[in-house]
Amino acid sequence: MYLITNGQIVRENGILINHDLLLVGDKIKNIRPRGEIEISDSIEIIDAKGGFVSPGFVDIHSDFIETMAVPRPTSMIDFNLCLRESEKILINQGITTMFHSLSLYKPDGFSHKPIRSSKNVKKMVDLISKTHESNHLIRHRFHARLEIDNFEEIENIKGYIEENKVHLISFMDHTPGQGQYKDLEVYRNTIKGYKDVSDNEVNNIIEKHQGKEKMTLELIKEIADFARSKNINVASHDDDCNERLNLVKSFGASISEFPITLEVAKCAKSIGMLTIAGAPNILQGGSHSGNLSAIDAINNDLIDILCSDYYPAALLHSIFIMHEEHGQDLGKMFNLVTINPAKAVNMDNEIGSIEENKKADIIIIEKIDKNYPVITSVFVDGNLVSSMNYRI
Repeated sequence: MYLITNGQIVRENGILINHDLLLVGDKIKNIRPRGEIEISDSIEIIDAKGGFVSPGFVDIHSDFIETMAVPRPTSMIDFNLCLRESEKILINQGITTMFHSLSLYKPDGFSHKPIRSSKNVKKMVDLISKTHESNHLIRHRFHARLEIDNFEEIENIKGYIEENKVHLISFMDHTPGQGQYKDLEVYRNTIKGYKDVSDNEVNNIIEKHQGKEKMTLELIKEIADFARSKNINVASHDDDCNERLNLVKSFGASISEFPITLEVAKCAKSIGMLTIAGAPNILQGGSHSGNLSAIDAINNDLIDILCSDYYPAALLHSIFIMHEEHGQDLGKMFNLVTINPAKAVNMDNEIGSIEENKKADIIIIEKIDKNYPVITSVFVDGNLVSSMNYRI
């Protein structure tokens, strides 16, 4: 048992002060005014030192695992090793539930990552599924990102769904000229950032991808319906117009990942979809591909969820940047990385907020060097899995 005291408790509806938190087993047992919980010898007291006591972060879109598995184009690390080493990093960024976002791509003109081959995706999916059968730190989940020209993966994705190995599915279309690459110059510059190619070679790549065959709406709907029958929510990706939003809504998508403009984000909200932005977008002051500014979108109340996308540390720092530099309510910013993503993936009955009888996934955030947020304690299922002591 643990008693967390002297902290600012982040609740779904605001930040609670002068209260203590009692963890018993894997659950939050009590939230009471300071001093009201009876102390016994079996209770270990954790002093939050005036810091924030928050639910663990729920990250529903991150391809960080791909970088850990393939740190360089010609180097692939043992998958079991990279998964175990990844969670040691993630836990100390406050991420207690990670939806590893594995892409099921065909070769796309960029430097193709070997982890995206069918064989390697299957190997990683199986490992993610088995994490809870052995020693582990965090909650591992699988976010299947299916490119809609990848017909070869259809039976595999259906198999993963049938085996209960998928926990979120998104449909992607990275064809140049729409979505993330609506501006072809952005696409050209991105390709040239990956490899040394001439303008003619880039033109050939664009022509090839613009002419590729894509799944029909009926086929996409079939896969989406199968996923939803297993209580798996469906996301769209890089929505670039209102018409596209209505289309993805028609096959059951409830989440709009990375809407391209403020207008599209506003439309997504108006038709009842949850919106996601990348936290690194906030750290960089804007989109790396010239699309929607997450800061502007949040300031216009158009973003429900922040994900780490590719940089886990971004979650913690983005919420404080939005509060301290842009005047956003801190409790509301915490919701973007805790209860809101938990709701989006149907896990809010167990995690995502500090409530009695919910799972005790708790992080303690302190400030060092006057104003730098750091995570000093992490609990998952009521177990203290990490403790960090900064020194001078």
